[in-house]
Amino acid sequence: MCFKSILGFGLAAFLIGAAPVMAQDVVKVGSSPTGLPFTFLNTQTKEMDGVLVEVVKAIQGDLDIKPEFETVQFSALVPSLTSGKIDMIASAMFITAERAKVVDFSDPVYGYGEGLFVPSSDEVTYTKYEDLKGKTIGVQVGTTFVDLFQKSGLFSEVKIYKGIPDIMADVNAGRIDAGIADGPMAAYYIAQGQFPKVKMVDSYVASAAGEFGIALRKGDERMPKVNEAIKRIKTDGTLDAILKKFGLK
Repeated sequence: MCFKSILGFGLAAFLIGAAPVMAQDVVKVGSSPTGLPFTFLNTQTKEMDGVLVEVVKAIQGDLDIKPEFETVQFSALVPSLTSGKIDMIASAMFITAERAKVVDFSDPVYGYGEGLFVPSSDEVTYTKYEDLKGKTIGVQVGTTFVDLFQKSGLFSEVKIYKGIPDIMADVNAGRIDAGIADGPMAAYYIAQGQFPKVKMVDSYVASAAGEFGIALRKGDERMPKVNEAIKRIKTDGTLDAILKKFGLK
């Protein structure tokens, strides 16, 4: 047998025996950069970080994807997904019937309610948002709280802000009476000490509790795998470890 024949035979045998290498799908994941501790831009690494970023990384092998995280303002997440600018939403976005009309949500990853924060000098024992009647409050654009509080007619003004830190800055400066936002996020910001004249109201009982999951475009065939992966990380303790890392339970 000539050398070329031997070489050709050996190469063919190698190719037959080698397992095919499948390229992972690159998936653009949109996350809010101001959703501490669920999603945020890490100032040290200059990359997206947080609970949901780690959740996506924990399930990427189940989905055979390569996630590329992109910073998207909260109010632009759904339009970015439906227009094809991103392929997945990983952000603390409550699963609601209205949103489910335009995107598909996975099974819930985590749930919580809203929290109330006021100036440290405010000693009133607020237990529900109705107790704030006549006051000026701040909420974040794109959240479920906007319609709820605007339609209530209880407040002298409902001011809309880009992010929770912007609301807190105005409460801290005395420009508004109170802010209402996602409870864990608000508590996390206050714990960092950036707003010394703001406090959480411990007596407040959430009235708009909800759950969030991963969102995909309508009809995305990966959703069953996403749900199976979420079930796995809940069962094997991965999710608990991620939550604990960011001070949640």
